[in-house]
Amino acid sequence: MDDATPRPGDLFAAVSGCALAVNHISLTNFRSYARGELSPGACPIVLAGANGTGKTNLLEALSLLSPGRGLRGAKLSHIQRKAPADARLLRDEVFADGLWAVSAVIARNPGGAWDIGTGLLPSPPTAPARRTIHLNGAAAESADLAALLPMLWLTPAMDRLFLEGASERRRFLDRLVFALDPAHAKRAARYERAMHERLRLLREGVRDRSWLDGLEESMAQEGSALTAARLDLIGRLNGELQARGAQGAFPCAHLTLQDALADGASDASCLQNAFAASRERDSESGRTSVGPHVADLEVRHTLKRADARDCSTGEQKALLISIVLANAWLQKKRHDGIAPLLLLDEIAAHLDHDRRAALFEEILALGSQAWLTGTDRGLFAPLESCAEFFTIEEGRFVPMEQA
Repeated sequence: MDDATPRPGDLFAAVSGCALAVNHISLTNFRSYARGELSPGACPIVLAGANGTGKTNLLEALSLLSPGRGLRGAKLSHIQRKAPADARLLRDEVFADGLWAVSAVIARNPGGAWDIGTGLLPSPPTAPARRTIHLNGAAAESADLAALLPMLWLTPAMDRLFLEGASERRRFLDRLVFALDPAHAKRAARYERAMHERLRLLREGVRDRSWLDGLEESMAQEGSALTAARLDLIGRLNGELQARGAQGAFPCAHLTLQDALADGASDASCLQNAFAASRERDSESGRTSVGPHVADLEVRHTLKRADARDCSTGEQKALLISIVLANAWLQKKRHDGIAPLLLLDEIAAHLDHDRRAALFEEILALGSQAWLTGTDRGLFAPLESCAEFFTIEEGRFVPMEQA
């Protein structure tokens, strides 16, 4: 096992300050928040309280400070707060007419501090919603935020990751990839643009060979790079998981990438030939039949020698936690000792006492500013001396006194 990775059961139980932290976050017209602000310390954050108060909404806001559509995968317009009809009459509803926005101050040690943010741009009613991203007041791309603020998350909806369609597993894998390789998000975007343009031409019956060749060449270059990055991450993760062993609270997992082109999926020329050969089929079906967008992630429980889909619900959740923690350690080693943010929604609710304790110990050993939610503060008792606790009352973040 790498010396930088503590062994299960030998994790220290104190944190002196996270090397990467959100020092301030502000929300405007975001879900349940007309206006909300929180300035936490560089330590784990626990949001405790009743359902429906906005705990997950805050985690979603944080998740939108990274590439993609956040931990809920929601449409941008659906995030907009639905204010009451008489909102203008209420003093705390003065932002009711504005579009949603999230801004934050990020501190990295060493490195300094950055102002980042995202929000919805004004657009005609018939046009698709668009978002803006800024970094220190200048326009930026989502990949820029990925490099600055790496993060990982687990939500209750992900408990069925191994039982549902391949698309969710691909998104899960890609988030693990661009947490280590921010350029992965840009490659994916370029691949998607070229794929959609090619499919549009095929649907419209355009058979301009040079045009299609150019698009397929672009798809092949970006697609082969996507697959290579996925395979590289899987190899690193499997090594980290194996090094951690099966002695801890969370089981050892083994990951593989299933692709229709098998060994040729990371070869650009092989991929380009496959696109060219599938033009007729894709034209008739209205979908692109080969490529990294149809690959699937398979996970096995190493000790039980069983596919994750055949394991119990509790085992599947433990496998997910094991994979995310292993990725977090990889990130910390890659990024000069800076661990990613961990957004863990209702993470403790269905873990037994030993696994909860092991999870909290590992969060502290990582030095991650983990954001954890739950209805029962008592589940987070081991963090009382080293985390900040908040409850949410009518959109306001209220510190909780130490238990």
